[in-house]
Amino acid sequence: MAAKHDYLKDVIEHIDIKEHNIVAFVDSMEKMAFQARNLNRAAKIYEMMLNDKDCIVILTLAGSLFSAGLKKVVHDMVENNMVDAIVSTGALMVDQDFFEALGYKHYIGSPYVDDAELRDLMIDRIYDTFIDEEELRICDDTTAKIFDTLEPRPYSSRELLREFGKYLEMNGGPKVDDSIIYTAYKKNVPIFVPAFSDCSAGFGFVVHQTNNPTAHVSVDSAKDFLELTKIKIASKESGIYMIGGGVPKNFTQDIVVAADILQENSPMHKYAVQITVADERDGALSGSTLKEASSWGKVDLSYEQMVYAEATIAMPLVTGYAYHKGAHKNRVPREFSKMLDNVGVEA
Repeated sequence: MAAKHDYLKDVIEHIDIKEHNIVAFVDSMEKMAFQARNLNRAAKIYEMMLNDKDCIVILTLAGSLFSAGLKKVVHDMVENNMVDAIVSTGALMVDQDFFEALGYKHYIGSPYVDDAELRDLMIDRIYDTFIDEEELRICDDTTAKIFDTLEPRPYSSRELLREFGKYLEMNGGPKVDDSIIYTAYKKNVPIFVPAFSDCSAGFGFVVHQTNNPTAHVSVDSAKDFLELTKIKIASKESGIYMIGGGVPKNFTQDIVVAADILQENSPMHKYAVQITVADERDGALSGSTLKEASSWGKVDLSYEQMVYAEATIAMPLVTGYAYHKGAHKNRVPREFSKMLDNVGVEA
């Protein structure tokens, strides 16, 4: 049997959109067809979001994106004021971003391997990427240690991820220069994970609450919903940039309806872009179109674009286009974490 180091050799490298000016390349897609033309329009709509001084940008993330090399793209969006709030799956933020911030890596692998052998070696496979299960257990334990230091009460996932950023700050900073959690903590960009227990932090909760059965930290997903709704209400316009679908997609679209239920005059999302490979024909959420979302009163149809493409190909092009067009340079940071930390959900 091979040894663990035989599999964990070549590290995944995150693509750097700053190094590749693809503006002319994406512009040339305008006169093509199929998903090339759709991608061109999506890139221009994202640029419009950034140029609209009244518009906030909410990024939603689903799928195994950071293990696949897209972490630096999102980090650069946060660092360069190209996003005002993030709604994500837990695995992305904890098992992948926080995991790498602790000094661990994802490795180039292959789907054509003996998975039973990987299991014996405690190597987890994400299609053609490998991760060390023993290192992931350390990440689990670290989340439990963070929970142990907090006042026992319910928290929104946003509040807990702020504590993850603070933990990195108090322990010498992240071991990488592209940690999204840490950069969002420093720049007051809120990160919401509506299904926060469905990740490495979930194992941390199991340990923490088992060891502290009567007084413990818990996650309040309803507070997440209310906090994100408050961000929507506080903003004149909003645009959503969605990678994949799932809970982050629906959660972010639903804040328009929540604002309406609260009888707040909050318009539909003015701009919307979704990059997905899901099919709408089975009625599943991840494939539901933005036109369908309009029937629910969530998305305006003036500036919306579906792009049926795999995220590792499409996201660097759409994001890199807006970055090199410089649309972000005159944006004012919203720093919504400050608003929510200072005034809570009563703002």
